[in-house]
Amino acid sequence: MRIRTVSAEDAESFYQMSCRLDRETKYMLYEPGEREEKATNLNRLKTTLEAAAEDEDFMKVAMNESDEIVGYLWAQRERLNRNAHVAYIVIGILRDYRHQGIGTEFFRLLDEWAKKKGLVRLELTVECVNANAVKLYQKCGFQIEGTREKSMKVDGEFIDEYYMAKIFS
Repeated sequence: MRIRTVSAEDAESFYQMSCRLDRETKYMLYEPGEREEKATNLNRLKTTLEAAAEDEDFMKVAMNESDEIVGYLWAQRERLNRNAHVAYIVIGILRDYRHQGIGTEFFRLLDEWAKKKGLVRLELTVECVNANAVKLYQKCGFQIEGTREKSMKVDGEFIDEYYMAKIFS
């Protein structure tokens, strides 16, 4: 397993991995097939990946032995003066590659980047029922700050999410 910074040339393979992730889990924002229905613009995705590659934001990808993207962690920095010390995180790892230390390594690299950039707060939301993710985030120093009741609707059922954050002193 290899972790590296994303590049704009990864747009197509990143998109394909994201579509697969949507099919594999109920914990991502998109439902299976919804990403394709919304006709995600690869040029817009390339712009996002370029921002991460240029170190404005943080995005690392995990590559398997066949050099396919199997997971990612993206932290998008806020851009306004009042919240430029904050980054919002999204992480996704394909089912066959979970529980292999990829998430832990992603967060270790994110911490290094965040400190270098002078960030004070990293934040994310996670479905309360996603116990494995909550455990990973807590192991990496995140704390539950509150609950967003009925913030997601999955398979016709309302799901609560935790607000979680990590504060650097």
